[in-house]
Amino acid sequence: MRSAAPAMKALVFDVFGTVVDWRGSIIAQGRRLGRAHNLRVDWPAFADAWRAGYRPAMARVRSGALPWTTIDALHRMILNGLPVLDFDQRVTHHLFEQTAQQVADSSHILLTAAAWTYWNSEFTAIGLTLLWVYLRRHERFTRFRNTILLANVIGLVGYVVMPTAPPWMFPREGFVAGVNHSSGLLASLANPYAAMPSLHAADALIVGVFLAVTCRRLWLKVLWSLWPAWVWFCVVATANHFLVDVIAGIGVALLSLALVSWTPRLLRRSRHEVEPIADML
Repeated sequence: MRSAAPAMKALVFDVFGTVVDWRGSIIAQGRRLGRAHNLRVDWPAFADAWRAGYRPAMARVRSGALPWTTIDALHRMILNGLPVLDFDQRVTHHLFEQTAQQVADSSHILLTAAAWTYWNSEFTAIGLTLLWVYLRRHERFTRFRNTILLANVIGLVGYVVMPTAPPWMFPREGFVAGVNHSSGLLASLANPYAAMPSLHAADALIVGVFLAVTCRRLWLKVLWSLWPAWVWFCVVATANHFLVDVIAGIGVALLSLALVSWTPRLLRRSRHEVEPIADML
């Protein structure tokens, strides 16, 4: 007489690797897309590159460097980063980024200064410079404030539309995180998907321009003129931004500077043109 089989309590299996053929389905769908739109893409290599970002991203989530994130959000962030990674590889072969990393890694003091600059060039530097301009050069404060606000609004739109993985999420390409993204309050203030455009680059340029123009001492003008370049080096050397991200951030800053400067002039000009017409009526 056979004994009764024990009651089954759980059935455990690897859904993602056993039931779902993720790689094969991505390749098949990619090939269909390529035929429909005449795209020449190595779809197996594309699938491998996309998948390669999964483990590093999940490791960051487990360690606390990234907040809890759905797999769909991680995959989208990595996918958005692939064109940036590919463009940078084709144009510069990561030469600028990896050279900057090697320079920073050559000195503990330099790497520490780069990491300190990365964390403080946004909230600390912007807050203190806004306060200083408000108290000491109040006539320039409104334009300074509005330019910073406009640049950040443009950047936030970019982050919502295209959340993009930073270089440190692609360790297979040789990028190593130069700052600790899991450090308490700082991690809660940072946006790990905000690589494109680089608001560090944009805000540093805006701060540098306004402070170089506003300060009266020559050595301070020189110091603030060099500030943007130093911040750009730091965000690349710590693997938080590609060179393309920095260039996009510079574009955001220039656009914001132009709009904030030209808009009042255009409004005054249109007002002057309307007044004679109103008098005739």
